[in-house]
Amino acid sequence: MDQETTVVDSPLALNEIVPDFSAAMTGEQMFKLSDYKGKNLVLYFYPKDNTPGCTTEGLRFRDLYPEFQKANTEIFGISRDSIRSHEGFKTKLDMPFELISDPDETICNQFDVMKMKNMYGKQVRGVDRCTFAIDGSGKLVKEWRGVKVPGHVDEVLEFMKAVA
Repeated sequence: MDQETTVVDSPLALNEIVPDFSAAMTGEQMFKLSDYKGKNLVLYFYPKDNTPGCTTEGLRFRDLYPEFQKANTEIFGISRDSIRSHEGFKTKLDMPFELISDPDETICNQFDVMKMKNMYGKQVRGVDRCTFAIDGSGKLVKEWRGVKVPGHVDEVLEFMKAVA
């Protein structure tokens, strides 16, 4: 599958339309934001497949997926991992939603989720765990930055129920 990602360079602002972008995702598909007009979207950015926090977060989105569906909301996970890694992670966790691959950080940069982190005493550049809610008109209606996993997905679901 082609790993090409296209995005419009512009800073995102709350209550503004998110510029259309596309990227490779699991299921041998291409994600294109404009394909989801009329649906609410949750885009959650996470650091790495098969790590403890990312697994816990992914499992919670999986478990609450039927509730998100009732709120007219689609969920997509995004990280820098490859499609191959994403396919394995998605299968292992039995995720009912797709994962988007952003190896060149194009989408990560559009949503401004890259930051310097301390890992084992070293500074490394990585994905800051963040979640974004986009309404059916394509407008960014909420962002959660520097997310702590416990309780987060439940909070996102409550917000999406209010948007629906």
